[in-house]
Amino acid sequence: MITYNSENIKMPGIKRREVTKWIRAVAATYGRKVGEVGYLFCDDEKILEVNNEYLGHNYYTDIITFDYDEDDIINGDLVISLDTVRTNAEQFGKTYEEELHRVIIHGILHLCGINDKGPGEREIMEAEENKALALLADYATM
Repeated sequence: MITYNSENIKMPGIKRREVTKWIRAVAATYGRKVGEVGYLFCDDEKILEVNNEYLGHNYYTDIITFDYDEDDIINGDLVISLDTVRTNAEQFGKTYEEELHRVIIHGILHLCGINDKGPGEREIMEAEENKALALLADYATM
C-alpha cells in the first residue's frame, strides 16, 4: 500500500491513483513489488529536522528515503520537502509538477537499488528517472 500524508504544508495536488499505478509499474521494471511505502510531504524546516535527527546532516534536501525492503518487496518512508522541490524546479527550469514527480520516483528508484552518491551513479540515476518519467507520460495518456 502507498500512503500520502503532509505535515506543516498543504498536500500537493497529485493524482494519487495515477501516481500509485506509475510507482507500481516502475518498481515492476526492476522485478520489485510495492509493499508498504509512505510519502510524507513537508516543508524545509521539517526535512531539516529529519535530516538532523536520523542522518546527522545539517542541511536541507529535497528527499530522504528510509529503506525497509524485504527481498523483492519495496518498503520505505519517503520524506519530501515541497519547499526544496519548488526551489529546484525554478533552478532547473522545470515546472513544479515535473520536479515533484521526479523526486517522488527518485525515492522509489533508491528503494529499487539505484544509488546516486558514488562515481558515475548520479548519471545512472538521472537516466533511470528520465525513463520512469517517460512511463508516467504513458500513464497520463491512457
